Amino acid sequence: HLLSQTPEASSDSLLLATHRHRRRRRRGEGRGERMGTRHIPLPCLYELLLGKERDRWSPEARFIEAAHNGDVGKIKKIAKELDVQGRGIPVTVANTTYMGMNALHAAAGCGSFSVFQYLVEEVKMDVDLPDTAQQFTPVAHAVTNGNLPAVKYLIDHGADVHQQRAKGNITLLHAAAVHGYSEIVKFLLARGADVNAVSDLGTALTHAAIRGFPSIVKTLLEHNADPNKASCQFGLLSMALQKSSVSCVKLLIQGGAKVSGDSPRDNLLVKAAEKGLTEAIKCLLEAGANPNVPNTFGRLPIELAAEYGTREDVEILFPFTSPISTVANWSVDGIISHVKMEIKQLEDDNFVKERVSDLKRQADEAFKKQDYLNASVLYTQALKMDNFDAKLLSNRSLCWLRMGDGQRAFDDATKCKRLRPKWAKAHYRQGSALMFMKKYAAAYSALSRALELDPESEETEKLFWEAMELK
Repeated sequence: HLLSQTPEASSDSLLLATHRHRRRRRRGEGRGERMGTRHIPLPCLYELLLGKERDRWSPEARFIEAAHNGDVGKIKKIAKELDVQGRGIPVTVANTTYMGMNALHAAAGCGSFSVFQYLVEEVKMDVDLPDTAQQFTPVAHAVTNGNLPAVKYLIDHGADVHQQRAKGNITLLHAAAVHGYSEIVKFLLARGADVNAVSDLGTALTHAAIRGFPSIVKTLLEHNADPNKASCQFGLLSMALQKSSVSCVKLLIQGGAKVSGDSPRDNLLVKAAEKGLTEAIKCLLEAGANPNVPNTFGRLPIELAAEYGTREDVEILFPFTSPISTVANWSVDGIISHVKMEIKQLEDDNFVKERVSDLKRQADEAFKKQDYLNASVLYTQALKMDNFDAKLLSNRSLCWLRMGDGQRAFDDATKCKRLRPKWAKAHYRQGSALMFMKKYAAAYSALSRALELDPESEETEKLFWEAMELK
């Protein structure tokens, strides 16, 4: 019986019910869009778990449903039924839970003013008490469900606007931004929410940019959100481009976002060109983005525009791009023709194999002469033709390391590891890059894996012991 389960087991039951709900929708048994747990009304979840006959539900389940529906009369009636010890209705209401939730948690989703008035002002329920299933407070439930009146009421009656969930350090503002609730975002900011509070995934601005919510991005920037605040692996502009949200890109640039990514992977013009985002390309160039920085495979934004975008994109980039030595006819038509020819050549397996082999030979020779810059260029040209060659990535990673660029060395090693997860050298390269960047704990982990895969490697063992001493 569900009542005898631990909170964790109850949470698992909730997730199982959600999975069944989604599966039914995929089979066409439900209506509308597929929904996550937060979008499935509580009564529907209970029906999935307990069946539709409410007479067979436990009184606790019916009690929580009554709270969800805002039915104060029914709450009191069921509480009287539950009060077998004679503690009184208010005490019973305050202490009755089902699947980790109490009445105030359930009411916060869509409850009316009268139910909040009863639970908070008469029963004196704790407005900051988290449930035991997800660690959501009542106001967190209200935010997640987009219930602005409930959010206002609970904060007016003492709910902490600065509260952070233990798991993920999520604030109310983060939650509102994640779900696209612009009015709740405005209200929370008006009540003093920290616009630059950082969760495990970034600031509220990060969440809004990831999901492409321009109105929320605008509001947050108007309240002095920092568009360059360190948040996660990629910058905010990069994430907005990934979402193809040109509106967010424009707002972030106007708000002072840096157009030059800190990471080699964070090449904004490259991303805009690959996606054919003409207006974004214009904005980035106007803000000073450099069109002569290639992606990790040596391709410039103008080349990517010729392949993935439109002629207009090539025309926009052309005046800002330095001539490419391999393009004989340096003109818009010449670039487009050159890229088309390259694509055709890449369809010829024999040509690719011979060309990659030749470039690798030249790169290896340059490396032996300690000409690491030229070697990296040649490895890049080879990767341009075959970007699934793990050995090329490993070799270029070492070039970056010898030139003192730990981040690029790490990036290539990480790609190499993804291609060949059981190759010891890939983990060793990653560990070497991390050691260079003085991230000793992460280096220790990477080198441990390298030793597991190749216990006989002396160079790996030596670096492993060094990492262990420093971590």
